[in-house]
Amino acid sequence: MRRKLAAGNWKMNGLGAGLSEVAALKAAHPAPGVDVLLCPPATLLARMSEVAGDTIATGGQDCHDAKNGAHTGDISAAMLADAGASHVILGHSERRQDHDETDNDVRQKAKAVMAAGLIAVICVGESLDEREHANTLQIIGGQLAGSIPDAATAANLVVAYEPIWAIGTGKIPTLDQIGEVHDFIRDTLERRFGPGVGRSTRILYGGSVKPSNATEIFAVSNVDGALVGGASLKAADFSPIITALEQA
Repeated sequence: MRRKLAAGNWKMNGLGAGLSEVAALKAAHPAPGVDVLLCPPATLLARMSEVAGDTIATGGQDCHDAKNGAHTGDISAAMLADAGASHVILGHSERRQDHDETDNDVRQKAKAVMAAGLIAVICVGESLDEREHANTLQIIGGQLAGSIPDAATAANLVVAYEPIWAIGTGKIPTLDQIGEVHDFIRDTLERRFGPGVGRSTRILYGGSVKPSNATEIFAVSNVDGALVGGASLKAADFSPIITALEQA
């Protein structure tokens, strides 16, 4: 049985005052029936980890693939772990687009994350042009092959499907489209890693997930949770998503 996961990506949002939202979320879900993860900016990670305690896991939004060295402005997986992180988001479309990250870049970072004992949340997703030209599964397949290291297991990997055209736009694929991609990811993982890893690895959906559509999305085949952006910044918005996942 795959334990559901509600993950929040704060992106470049949040100051110290925003930690009150974490406390409110913790109070609303003192013993959540699903795993809850928040990935704040690096400046908040250590403080958020203290507030979150054992109830809410915390993670980084990216890391360097080296353990240490002359990489001004970068953060290693070990540093994130030292600040309290248990997960690291990798390959988010905004990193791929804004920083020209390739599948191999993501793969090398994922190796570093797994070597540090952390869980890699590897993001894949197609653009609107790729969707309209019916290349979605080809694109997703290539990203999975190139981004996921051979050392991946169900214990150190989470895959997040985020159609680029749905992130922050209010648009979402149809439920059938979400199901098609998630089923494809599941089949791809099973073929590569075998049924043990393939069937146990959690696959999240991300892209304009909100309280009003969470229940129907969580009912789709092979959707094991969500990677939520803006709606994770406020406890009042993220809490109903967690509840919907608990009831799925």
